[in-house]
Amino acid sequence: MARIKLAYIGGGSTRAPGTMAALIANHGPAFAGSEVALVDLDPGRLDIVRRLASRMAEVRGLDIRFTATTDRCAGLADADAVLTSYRPGGFEARTIDERIPLRHAIIGQETQGPGGFFMALRSIHVLKGILDDIAAVAPRARVFNYTNPVNILADAVQRHSEIPFWAFCEGAYDFPRELARAAGLEPERLTATMVGLNHATWSVEQAYDGADVLPILRDRLAAMRADEAARPADVRLVDLAVRVGAVPASYLCYFYFHDEILAELQARPTTRAEDIVGWTADYWRHYAEQADAPEPALDPARSRGGIFELELALHAMDSHFNDLGDVMPVNTRNDGALPGFPDDLAVEVWCRVDRAGVQPVPSKPLPAPGVGLIKHLAEYQRLAADAAWHGSRGDAIVALTSHPWIGQFGLAERLYDEMAAEHRAHLPARLLA
Repeated sequence: MARIKLAYIGGGSTRAPGTMAALIANHGPAFAGSEVALVDLDPGRLDIVRRLASRMAEVRGLDIRFTATTDRCAGLADADAVLTSYRPGGFEARTIDERIPLRHAIIGQETQGPGGFFMALRSIHVLKGILDDIAAVAPRARVFNYTNPVNILADAVQRHSEIPFWAFCEGAYDFPRELARAAGLEPERLTATMVGLNHATWSVEQAYDGADVLPILRDRLAAMRADEAARPADVRLVDLAVRVGAVPASYLCYFYFHDEILAELQARPTTRAEDIVGWTADYWRHYAEQADAPEPALDPARSRGGIFELELALHAMDSHFNDLGDVMPVNTRNDGALPGFPDDLAVEVWCRVDRAGVQPVPSKPLPAPGVGLIKHLAEYQRLAADAAWHGSRGDAIVALTSHPWIGQFGLAERLYDEMAAEHRAHLPARLLA
């Protein structure tokens, strides 16, 4: 049982109530006597999350203290763990990331392509300030990151900072379930070991009830192609798995079926970010209602992302501070775990997490038909991380050009300048000159 101070940067976000619910329900006793300092920009929303979390813990009889502050240094002071999950510019910035690329016949997406690139530029700009504060007031802290794009942030920090920094995403668990549902199979019967880059992983082992799943998927794909009611997204995902012979991260469909998905997105009246903005007011009504309830309980339908958010990072904290040695997917330095990739590249691989830190478990190589794209994305990841950390406008345009969807300096420059003008309030001056 570890008694720690956890500083949660993003503690007033729409995901924060679900994160506190996960901490209390799944790990509360393991952190008895701990303090959680919620840190964000909106004092009203921070107060709702603090009251909700405090009431949830009280109902369960847990000894965890929740505080809230808009003073980042005060929240970070003497922290043992820092959980980062923030969105510079909010969903308005994400809407820009999704809208502008569509006008240039490029997919607009939160973590991929130009949208993901500008999310990285904004996120790393904020992150550098957070890391400076950690060095000043919480020198023993470990950072557990959920801010997107987690692979680019991890790559930047792990190559340019000495602060322990591990990044997390549930994709390694979610992608096999997505494929099973798309194929009409039972998700709990499909197992897969996913490795690669965040949102760009392939399975290196996969089985359905212990047997080869590929023949089953081939049969299902034939039936889906003959079914006019089959969802195109489901057909694409199963098609990709069959062609490569492995379970894909669903985000890889953006690369292998770019033009099909682009046409679908251009035909939609709203972007994903605009949809989420429309739901946000009800999220906060629900959170405020539950903060005043005698026995608060979050409704998944009225909670951002569901009711147990950022669970993987919380699991990693539990395993680290309580020396459990559990194995889970982490975005960390490769150090030889993923064959064919540089040691200092941030990769998403399975790791043992204990008091000593994160130790990558050696992996089988990626499937040959899928490895080329992942290596291309790895080079883009490195260039994007460096541009965000210390680069100029010129460096950023070179990095954006290296992305598989771009490949032309003229297109990259037009996209960059248009998006940078919209995001200038959240970018350092060196990226605007």
